[in-house]
Amino acid sequence: MGIPEGSLELHSRWKRGPRNLITDVPGVKVGQVTIRHGEVNTGVTAVLPHERNLFQEKVMAGTAVINGFGKSAGLVQIEELGTIESPIILTNTLSTGTALTAMVKYMLAQNPDIGVKTGTVNCLVTECNDGRLNDIRGLHVTEEHVLQAVESAAADFEEGAVGGGTGMVCLGLKGGIGSASRQLEVDGKRYTTGALVMTNFGAAGNLVIGGRHIDTRKCNEACGREFRDSGSVIIIIGTDVPLNERQLKRLAKRAMISLGRVGSYCGNGSGDIAIAFTTANNQPHYSDQNIWDMKMFYDENIDWVFESTVEAVEEAVISSLYHAKTTVGVRGNKYMGLLEFLEKYEKD
Repeated sequence: MGIPEGSLELHSRWKRGPRNLITDVPGVKVGQVTIRHGEVNTGVTAVLPHERNLFQEKVMAGTAVINGFGKSAGLVQIEELGTIESPIILTNTLSTGTALTAMVKYMLAQNPDIGVKTGTVNCLVTECNDGRLNDIRGLHVTEEHVLQAVESAAADFEEGAVGGGTGMVCLGLKGGIGSASRQLEVDGKRYTTGALVMTNFGAAGNLVIGGRHIDTRKCNEACGREFRDSGSVIIIIGTDVPLNERQLKRLAKRAMISLGRVGSYCGNGSGDIAIAFTTANNQPHYSDQNIWDMKMFYDENIDWVFESTVEAVEEAVISSLYHAKTTVGVRGNKYMGLLEFLEKYEKD
């Protein structure tokens, strides 16, 4: 999906993928569970880099902790080893432990050798604080919800106030899950880079869309809200471009450019985390060979990958706002969806 062409003006040099979702990267799937009732607005989003056994066939990865006000699990080992070996989970902060336990059980069921013939597993769980719209203290996400998200993963999925993004708030408006993709031709072959974001960051009044400032304080001042950049954002970048872990870390760092384009200054209280993986250089858990071959992109021309990814992340953020509907949550807090806001305050 992403943003329908012609609806909002975003600068784009690179062609969008057919779905304009991270799942345009071959093999990538996304599953979601939305939990919405009364003062509960939360959920789970799961990203599967491929549909095979991720522990046995790891994907190369890199991370960038742009601002470390976060409680994600699994980043330390990725920083050291440069691989992902489990589905990637996105949920609310206080459900990180529940999601981690669920994924450990899921991986143990798939791999009876874990903890017996080989080491343990590094499950990857990311989070944002959805307490402005969700009864976060109620711990409403269960292990079953996490497993449902993983098991429902598919190429098509919803954006907006769904899954892990159900209770998120971004730049003074309703945030959520957003995605976009870009395609590039390299050496006669087509490659794809895609992004999925869970947006819960940014100060009201700072939103920028395609270089145009949108003053979202208009719908926040009456509520007496602080205009601070806080809350966090999780950015997942997937590609089939052959990159090594060093290059993937460099790619993840470029997500900061996208955040700046839409109006973030990566405030003190915002946990801004980017994770990038490639499906091109999978690493086996077991191997009879001590040396194995891999491909990597020529660094002198890697700007093509950087620029197309920055575009995809930027659009994914705006898409999370575009598809999110106005939501009333815990303690009566209300956050407007972007389209309702534009209709009411920016019509002229």
